[in-house]
Amino acid sequence: MMGALVRAQGGQATGQERKGRPPSVLVFFTDQQRWDTVGVYGSPMTLTPNLDALARKGTLFQIAVTPQPVCAPARACLWTGVYQTKHGVWRNGTGLSPDTPTIAHHFKRAGYIVGYIGKWHLAPGKLGAGFVPPEYRGGFVDFWEAANVLEHTSHPYEGALYDANGKELRFSGIYRTDFLTQRAIRFLREVGKDPFLLVVSYLEPHQQNDWNRFVAPDGYASKFANPFVPHDLRPFPGDWQKELPDYYGCVARLDENLGEIVRTLAELGRLDDTVIVFTSDHGCHFRTRNAEYKRSAHESSVRVPLVIAGPKFNRAQVVPEVVSLTDVAPTLLDAAGLPVPQEMQGKSLLPLVERRVDEWRNEAFIQISESMVGRALRTERWKYCVVAPDKQGGHDPASERYVEWQLYDLYADPHELVNLAGRREYRDIAAQLRERLKARMVEAGEPEPHIDEARFYP
Repeated sequence: MMGALVRAQGGQATGQERKGRPPSVLVFFTDQQRWDTVGVYGSPMTLTPNLDALARKGTLFQIAVTPQPVCAPARACLWTGVYQTKHGVWRNGTGLSPDTPTIAHHFKRAGYIVGYIGKWHLAPGKLGAGFVPPEYRGGFVDFWEAANVLEHTSHPYEGALYDANGKELRFSGIYRTDFLTQRAIRFLREVGKDPFLLVVSYLEPHQQNDWNRFVAPDGYASKFANPFVPHDLRPFPGDWQKELPDYYGCVARLDENLGEIVRTLAELGRLDDTVIVFTSDHGCHFRTRNAEYKRSAHESSVRVPLVIAGPKFNRAQVVPEVVSLTDVAPTLLDAAGLPVPQEMQGKSLLPLVERRVDEWRNEAFIQISESMVGRALRTERWKYCVVAPDKQGGHDPASERYVEWQLYDLYADPHELVNLAGRREYRDIAAQLRERLKARMVEAGEPEPHIDEARFYP
């Protein structure tokens, strides 16, 4: 709680003190942000100068993939380092078991102050959208200012978080992103010299659900009228035509808030000993691939930004290998000098950062729910997706039988416009990917499935 943090305050740290303590960790976590909104990933929109600067100083992961393109399952994978088969959160509303260890538990045992601000989305849906009971906070025991489903307890300029005791923390007349950043800066100013793990979990650029639209800060959408349109959106109707200016405005304001946090860390003498992670839970295809914004295997759904800066990551480099959000938890433990539990299914990214790449598989495993029961593999070149035709995405977590559904050559078709599934010329490729996907499913804890070949020809 904040009172405990106030007592820990002790001013700026000296260089000698910084050398003798483990690094702190700050996770700047956005919701539904496409990787290609970021300048260093190729966006021409100049939305993210602060993140671009952080990436040029630190490490940019060129191909980062979510293991589950929907909010709650992706978050559970991120904080636990395991797949949905193991942590059990296979759709929104399921809730993360209080018995499931997260990075917060591991960092707390190592003496860190662990805090969480913003959207959680890992308490059981039956408990409501607001206050999260202590047992469902995933081990974030020292500081808590959050709402389980923030999009249902707030709007862009008014709403509420809840503190550790259930007290409502209301805001009004301030943009939601800015309010969360204010709370984060307050935490940083009061934590003192102690090592900390702080997650700041924003809702933006996710749409405001009950308004059925994206909402940028006042005046920001007009800055991005007639914007650059990503090539994967252009052939399809969707709703990108009216939503992109607001979406880009949300991203721009998030980046300005990132800049405020980085400047605060520098002012407090904590920037050089803090690992900063910037990432998102999944992407956004603007209703071009199904009836809503994610829950598909396309790059627009599964590819996310991932930038890590700070101790061990300030190498001014790009890591080109395929990585997963399940790799973030073991990476942060490894970077802090803490043991990585054997039960974690993700792998530390530090070997890649250090360019020890020989044993890296260069592929990401994806599980898809709600829109369908699907499984996918994203390699450096290929996207291979199967679907269970006899199962319902909102009711069934898995299947024993799947059918090949999508195959994309990302070298030739990076925007995934030509589905090659079932074509004679690609049967050998599909057969190889089928076996690789089955192996990853078994490794994640699923029974080995039967996968039927796609039928393109009669």
